[in-house]
Amino acid sequence: MRAKSNTGGLLLLITGLLLAAPAGSAWAQKGKPAAKSKTQLERERRANLKRIKETSRILAQTQEKKQASVGQLNAIQEKLVVQQGVIKNISSELRYIEGDVQQTEGQVRQTRQRLERLKAEYARLIYAGSKTANGYNRLMFLFAAESFNQFLLRLRYIRQYTEVRQAQATQITRAQQRLDTQLTGLQQQRQQKGSLLNTQLSEKKTLTTLKVQQDQVIVKLTQQEEGLRKELADRQRAVSRLDNLIALRVREEIARAAREAARRAAAKARAAEVAANAGRSPTATSRTPATAAAEEAAATKAERTDRVTLTPETAKLAASFTDNRGRLPWPVGKGFISQRFGRHNHPVLKNVVVENRGVDIQTNSGEPVRAVFSGKVLTVASVPGMGNIVMVQHGDYFTVYAKLRNVSVSEGQTIEARQSLGTVTTNAEGTSEVQFQVWHNSANLNPENWLGRK
Repeated sequence: MRAKSNTGGLLLLITGLLLAAPAGSAWAQKGKPAAKSKTQLERERRANLKRIKETSRILAQTQEKKQASVGQLNAIQEKLVVQQGVIKNISSELRYIEGDVQQTEGQVRQTRQRLERLKAEYARLIYAGSKTANGYNRLMFLFAAESFNQFLLRLRYIRQYTEVRQAQATQITRAQQRLDTQLTGLQQQRQQKGSLLNTQLSEKKTLTTLKVQQDQVIVKLTQQEEGLRKELADRQRAVSRLDNLIALRVREEIARAAREAARRAAAKARAAEVAANAGRSPTATSRTPATAAAEEAAATKAERTDRVTLTPETAKLAASFTDNRGRLPWPVGKGFISQRFGRHNHPVLKNVVVENRGVDIQTNSGEPVRAVFSGKVLTVASVPGMGNIVMVQHGDYFTVYAKLRNVSVSEGQTIEARQSLGTVTTNAEGTSEVQFQVWHNSANLNPENWLGRK
């Protein structure tokens, strides 16, 4: 009777353990929240730190002259913007890490509870099976069977008991290993969080220093108001000269392309007339009033058009340029936009609005200036106050590169994207800056809409 009682209790315990054992999938770690976004944040932070490093080099060059300048102020303001981006980026990373820490802490609690349950179940299993722990008791347990079928059932029970005990021990070992891994991960996450907090504190101190530096430069520049106004007037005259040159060259190109189209149309009309008059007398093949009218109409159209007349080849080039809107490479490898397109307030002078036909990109001294797209060099010229300029035609689009110290291409030359056009100039204040413009026929466009992300 005692053997039957032990048998029933052990079978119930084994059945309960088998039913209670969780599926492996239930113990799989939950996916980390927005892992891709976290990776992207880390990548953006590295990119921002690289931009800060580049801007610091540019700023150092403007500080070599030992005097405040607008270029120096632009570099500080760019560094401030990027610095704020770094701090914001770190804050976002910290939120992700805090989420990871909370999730891991929850997993640790669950694993500990799971481990305690497994150990308790294992202890009950060992205690319940202690009656048949040695070989003698097992034999007595088997031979006390009242029938052969009961003997087989008891033998199966002993085997199942051994398997369950081994499985239970394996689950305990795995749970302990999982707990150790989670605790190690939790420690690493907390260390990463502490490191980021220290980095954030350091970056905030740097931001405060930059703001103080910005205020000092503004104060110095304010004391140079007369010089700044003279500098602004000189720049406006230089910009006006450049605008006039660009407008002239665009008009000339529009007229030239239209005249060429008119000549092609007239030649086509004459060829058609010759073909129609084939076999007639020589006097019948002379230029008819209809042909003369067609040629005159084409010439009149050439004079009145306000856009470049495209050939199949140049139309294809223009379409390709359009397709690359927002993806064009920057005209310099390193640098930042120091003055944006359109009308905006002067960085120092109050109630003074300046207008920019393109974007000014501040960069390193001697930085190569590159073509943003393939095309034909339409103009190479020198404009007082704007240095050397290169104008490249891409069908009915034009890109302009001003403030070049020297030029390495010539008019009429066919060039490829990223081909060097020359090097950037550095002014007396130590500021190295190139101006980049985009035109569609006679319409001035915002270059920032065409350039890709740097």
